[in-house]
Amino acid sequence: MKKLVEETVPWDLLKREAKARFGIAKFRSAQRETLEAVMRGRSVLAIMPTGAGKSLTYQLPALLLPHTVVVVSPLIALMQDQKLKAEGASIEVSKIDSTLTKHQREEADEALAAGIPKLLYVTPERLENREFLAELKQAGVSLFVVDEAHTIAQWGHDFRPAYLGLRYAREALGNPPVLALTATATDDVIHEILEQLNAKNAVVINAGSDRTNLFLAVHPTVNNDAKLARLMQMLGNTDGTGIVYTASVRSANELYERFKEAGIASGKYHGKMTARERERAQAEFMNDTCRVMVATKAFGLGIDKPNIRFVFHYEFPDSLESYYQEAGRAGRDGGQAQAVLLYRLEDRRIQSFFAAGRYPRAEELRAVLETLSATDAVNAAALPERAGIGKRRAEVILYLLREMKVVRRLRGGYVLRHGEPITDAHVETLLHEYVERASADRSRLDEMMLYAETVRCRMQVIRRYFNEPEGELCGNCDNCVNRAWEMHEPEVALHGASEGEGVTRIETLNGPILTTAPETLPQTIPAKFQEGVVVRHKRFGRGRVRDVVGDTVMVQFEDGGCKRLKDSFLKNA
Repeated sequence: MKKLVEETVPWDLLKREAKARFGIAKFRSAQRETLEAVMRGRSVLAIMPTGAGKSLTYQLPALLLPHTVVVVSPLIALMQDQKLKAEGASIEVSKIDSTLTKHQREEADEALAAGIPKLLYVTPERLENREFLAELKQAGVSLFVVDEAHTIAQWGHDFRPAYLGLRYAREALGNPPVLALTATATDDVIHEILEQLNAKNAVVINAGSDRTNLFLAVHPTVNNDAKLARLMQMLGNTDGTGIVYTASVRSANELYERFKEAGIASGKYHGKMTARERERAQAEFMNDTCRVMVATKAFGLGIDKPNIRFVFHYEFPDSLESYYQEAGRAGRDGGQAQAVLLYRLEDRRIQSFFAAGRYPRAEELRAVLETLSATDAVNAAALPERAGIGKRRAEVILYLLREMKVVRRLRGGYVLRHGEPITDAHVETLLHEYVERASADRSRLDEMMLYAETVRCRMQVIRRYFNEPEGELCGNCDNCVNRAWEMHEPEVALHGASEGEGVTRIETLNGPILTTAPETLPQTIPAKFQEGVVVRHKRFGRGRVRDVVGDTVMVQFEDGGCKRLKDSFLKNA
């Protein structure tokens, strides 16, 4: 591909624009590395913590690159917010989505054809339109940006299958350099992002996961009544604005009603609300009309509200990665904030329920294959009805079949590449990928529970999860504070005053927090296996101990899976 810019990066010009438009005098290390790679025409995956200035890494290049920078954004509300911020920096910007009137869409198309917008925001679904892709290619694309890129792995295989088509959209645009941005990503997610964007040679820039201003804590609870009582106590003892995350719409609605009864200025946000209702709720949270937003995972992507002081999880999410993404929305202004998980072991069944319906079943895949084999070509819009399955599930299956080169897309629709009859063996082969994904999902959920149950430094657990060096104790989580109490380290735990039965208010170097009082800590029982030793399981084979909590052991097995097991099922290898 033709070089987009000169070999020497124009740092003076980039710094001048950063100062004039954004008031930024100095680039952070990861920003500088990303800018350099982008300006040299390289594809990049940049992993930077929330609040680290990811958007600057494509906004500044957009001012200097010869053609439009396309930004794929997950939510229309987020696109509108990003557009307003770019306009505030005097950048020519446009967005194309389903909210535009016919006249607005025509104006946007004319501006694009004239090469006016330096930034163009679109949803992944918009890039499924062939005519739109042709318009984009004609106008020219200098950089293909995927914001919140972890959603490729998180959403692509269930309710946002359009994310699986981004590689085809990029290909249709002539394979411009790609910039994928996210706050967190494990090695597996990094691999999938690069795979789905066909950018295996991209530069990976990882700024690390540490958020030193974020206090991490977990409060175990025995039942829902105790959990609700603890949540209300935490809200009463915590100042400022925050988010309470739930795993289900039902829980979000119930908590919202409880908050209203208690006189807490609150809002709610979940996928069952209308677009207008969600937009109004977000606006009220952003302008501080409501103090607490109770929400499912549908809320928070790209929310640029710097003064969020707390994120409480009423139920744990599907992975430690999801948890840390959501927790990281607190304290973006650099001020002290806290992220607390209310943990109840039985809440696992919620995530297990969602996981059970996440991927296509054999009968659904067989129905699609039989429908495709019965005709010359099937339009994607007609496939769900003809195969007798849901629209999103049909789209996911089509992307799977296309990726595995079982079908190809023609003007008239999708057709099978080979005319051979469909057998159970074909179906089982195609489903193998989803069987592996389901196993990986269970391992990620186990890691989430390990974080909740560990007595180790929570930040060390997070660093290890993201394959970073464990480093020193963070000194800014409940386990570190409790350890300081036990070891009488006054430089960490300065003094405490009772805030209620079993709960103490601790003044740490990073401000006051509520934590379990030292006298209520569980007694330490010598573990049967130590961390790091190699063990063997009758069914799963050899593995290495990752973490030990009581008689429960987390083992990383040689096949890549990670499982929580009773120590009685393990032997030394």
